[in-house]
Amino acid sequence: MITETPTLITLTPSAIQQVKRLIQKKGVESAVLRVGVKGGGCSGLSYIMRLEDAATERDTLFEQDGVTLCVDKKSAQFLQGVELDYSVKNLLEGGWKWSNPNASRSCGCGTSFTPK
Repeated sequence: MITETPTLITLTPSAIQQVKRLIQKKGVESAVLRVGVKGGGCSGLSYIMRLEDAATERDTLFEQDGVTLCVDKKSAQFLQGVELDYSVKNLLEGGWKWSNPNASRSCGCGTSFTPK
């Protein structure tokens, strides 16, 4: 069930397009984008993001422009207000960019952060 609570994470239009491409490539129309955090990385917590065939009953679900996202309750406290972008600068540069208002600092590669 998709929640009507305010969106935890905002995907930019380019991120939405990329997730839809990945779902199409996976071949599972009902796939959801799992976004979360886990301990580790250079700064304390690392971001996780992957496509899954289905969410669990413990997840918070929300939808943005046809993409269903799921976040576990533990991760939600660190991801409130995050913006996730996808950009391609050229053949060698680009990728996912996390903008997290809950981070006191982030590592140089942008895949981990220290919470406030």
